[in-house]
Amino acid sequence: MQNELKIALIQTELVWENPQQNRIHLTKKIESISESVDLIVLPEMFTSGFTMHPKKVAETMFGETVVWMQELALKKQTAIIGSLVISENNNFYNRLLFVHPNGMIETYDKKHTFTLAGEDRVYTAGNKKLLVAYKGWKICPLICYDLRFPVWSRNVEDYDVLIYVANWPKVRTTAWDTLLKARAIENMAYCVGVNRVGLDNNNHEYNGHSAVFDVLGEKIDHIPDNKEAIEIVVLNKSHIKLNREKFNFLNDKDTFSLE
Repeated sequence: MQNELKIALIQTELVWENPQQNRIHLTKKIESISESVDLIVLPEMFTSGFTMHPKKVAETMFGETVVWMQELALKKQTAIIGSLVISENNNFYNRLLFVHPNGMIETYDKKHTFTLAGEDRVYTAGNKKLLVAYKGWKICPLICYDLRFPVWSRNVEDYDVLIYVANWPKVRTTAWDTLLKARAIENMAYCVGVNRVGLDNNNHEYNGHSAVFDVLGEKIDHIPDNKEAIEIVVLNKSHIKLNREKFNFLNDKDTFSLE
């Protein structure tokens, strides 16, 4: 078991509906990370931006972007996580991929599709939570709009880290900041949010506000807003253990079932 987990958060602009250009852009950023890290986190739909035109950008699980993630994970000897548009069984998914350093892939399909933008009309929602076991850490990765639904993210599995990849517009920044902090506090887990910056072709502006909160809701990153950035943050297992044993809040959580 590894006591520390070093993660690199990539807050970046995205080229609209252009997977090739986004891969080129992100390759430069990932290769610029000179120190060894355990995990690299990319935003939601990092190959296209938050598009409702999946046919233009969809790939398969054997497509160029999946291979690209595997090759980079192997080369950098790190895990890489982010979501993209995947076509499978005549459906489109906003699918998160957790690619291990050895190329193994675990996936999560976004459960809460964003009805305000019509995501529910073009993408098939997932119904299974993903828990990734990695270097002695238990990681729960989710996608953007999932952040508004605390029951779905409730820490009933004793996970250590909650990760949200997002395309979250500037106009709702207060909600993003507040909910990331709340998810950390209520679940007594590190909460990581990686958001994009820039303007998309729907004229939606994104200002980043990527962040990392510890189990007490304290912000532990120094990521600048409104511009591209790579931030490396170290998470500490002892911090989780110490505070869970001291406060025992999770022991008093409610039991419930999801339908």
